[in-house]
Amino acid sequence: MKRNVLKELVEWKRSSNRKPLILNGARQVGKTYILQEFGKSYYKNVAYVNCDRNKLLNQIFALDYDIARIIRSLSALLHIHITPEDTLIIFDEIQENPVILNSLKYFYENAPEYHIAVAGSLLGISLHGNISFPVGKVDMIRMYPMAFDEFLTAIGEETLVDILSQGDYALADSLAMRYIDCLRQYYFVGGMPAAVREYSESGNLQNVRAIQKQILFDYRRDFSKHAPTAEVPRINMVWDSIPSQLAKENKKFVYGAIRKGARASEFEIAIQWLIDAGLIYRVHRATSPTIPLKFYEEPSVFKLFMLDVGLMGAMTDAPAESIIIGDNIFHEYKGAFTELFVYTQLVPHHLPIYYYSTNDSRVEIDFLVQKGDTVLPIEIKAEVNVKSKSLYTFINKHPEMKGLRFSMLPFSGQDWMNNAPLYSVNFYLHVRPPGDSHSHHVQSVLP
Repeated sequence: MKRNVLKELVEWKRSSNRKPLILNGARQVGKTYILQEFGKSYYKNVAYVNCDRNKLLNQIFALDYDIARIIRSLSALLHIHITPEDTLIIFDEIQENPVILNSLKYFYENAPEYHIAVAGSLLGISLHGNISFPVGKVDMIRMYPMAFDEFLTAIGEETLVDILSQGDYALADSLAMRYIDCLRQYYFVGGMPAAVREYSESGNLQNVRAIQKQILFDYRRDFSKHAPTAEVPRINMVWDSIPSQLAKENKKFVYGAIRKGARASEFEIAIQWLIDAGLIYRVHRATSPTIPLKFYEEPSVFKLFMLDVGLMGAMTDAPAESIIIGDNIFHEYKGAFTELFVYTQLVPHHLPIYYYSTNDSRVEIDFLVQKGDTVLPIEIKAEVNVKSKSLYTFINKHPEMKGLRFSMLPFSGQDWMNNAPLYSVNFYLHVRPPGDSHSHHVQSVLP
């Protein structure tokens, strides 16, 4: 399946100051698959090694960091002639072997001509342990579940991707019902590659849900296997609470919703463990929409999001018919699925993302995105019948900004705000706003 991260991998290969690469991300987002596809497509040979319980590999790296000897030994082990530039060496599950992780700095310093890529599912967890990490000696790329455009391509809708990529708003508006139907499918299937592959090949929703349930089971097994024993119950409690927290009107994470009387100090480690594992994202509140937003981050106030909308549907047993049929999914659960969807589409763009609210909660902006030297206030509406009172009030107070609303309405542009359909989130930050190209479908959204 086509993955957007391939472009970053190709750029890494062609970089003049290339370092050994760490491809990081949650389990089962497709890291091994894309590295092997990358190797097959852009190299003459691929030398793939799984580091999990590999005794011969342990022997190779236990002696010393003599790169010539290591390469010779790997060639013998894999029956592949490893040559600089022409061979991609892949170490998979590298978090299982800290010695190999540490060896990357010696490859960088003593043999930069070799192309080395490693994948680590729980690498973020390992880095908080006592593992020596080659700081400054590696390149890092983060991989995420499949975004909506990748899903469209996987189910044979490349034309819909091309239309949005080119910013053809008039044509996109004319195909709105087709986009919305695909969006409903994505809300159910999500972006975990195994689920997407099953859906693209069979269309069997029951099989898709079974795969999602298995992934959730595997994640819980990781909690028990890799987390500190004392933290496992708390990790499960935080994980289980996220859907209900997102279904609140005010989606701010509340410790008391986990357990009555719960305090931050009890759950800080559990939350950080899930973040390090790539399973959840934390979005802090910013007290001012001023660059850099990091300066105005409020550490104790935040929202938590799961890594995938399909997994949240499986976790909450959301019925297939409520997602696939009709428009209910877009506004049920107080927009929990829609806000999660938007965030998971934004996060791969590697932009700082916060949210904003006043202390009295009269004005709340779902996301503040720092893009270059500007702050983009984003409001998310899950229905066609929209009012943008918070965004309008916010822009009145900050007239130097222009708001962006994602909703079920067509593309439109106004002086103070642009509206874009939910299905265009992936593309919108990289194409021209509708008000800059044409003015069709302009309508009043003032409260």
